[in-house]
Amino acid sequence: EMVPFLRDEHPKATTAEGLAGLRPVFQKDGSVTAGNASGINDGAAAIVLATATAAEKSGLKPRARVLGYAHAGVRPEVMGIGPIPAVENLMAKTDLTISDFDVIESNEAFAAQALAVNKGLGIDPAKVNPNGGAIALGHPVGATGCIITIKALYELERIGGGKGLITMCIGGGQGIAIAIETL
Repeated sequence: EMVPFLRDEHPKATTAEGLAGLRPVFQKDGSVTAGNASGINDGAAAIVLATATAAEKSGLKPRARVLGYAHAGVRPEVMGIGPIPAVENLMAKTDLTISDFDVIESNEAFAAQALAVNKGLGIDPAKVNPNGGAIALGHPVGATGCIITIKALYELERIGGGKGLITMCIGGGQGIAIAIETL
């Protein structure tokens, strides 16, 4: 039986005054509130990942290829910046630079965390999450990596771009990053 999905569960009616009145969640005088953090919501995505040989044998036409991937860990108290060393490791493995990427999908659990990652990597904000990130669209834990990979692929195809970077913090102090290229 099909159950229609008629209303997005994440967006909430709010005002600037309402957002300004929200209490910090981690530290008494902190800046992270429910208004500048991603919502946890439902979501799903799927990608078929195969070698070029397997795709050819199956008659599939790949849309992109993986150029490389990397991960890294940081202290748990700064867990949100895990993408910084992960991307640095990726760039060292692939000889890519941050300016090589036409689209960057960076999961933003919290606004402060997303800004720290952008600043730490010297990312052009115009290339990051061009169709909205987790704060705007929600953060379906367990599906996020696949979702942002698909978002990067579609945006690369839309703008005629070549390379995409997908990164996020994972676990209690890890970061992961993958570079893709459209075919």
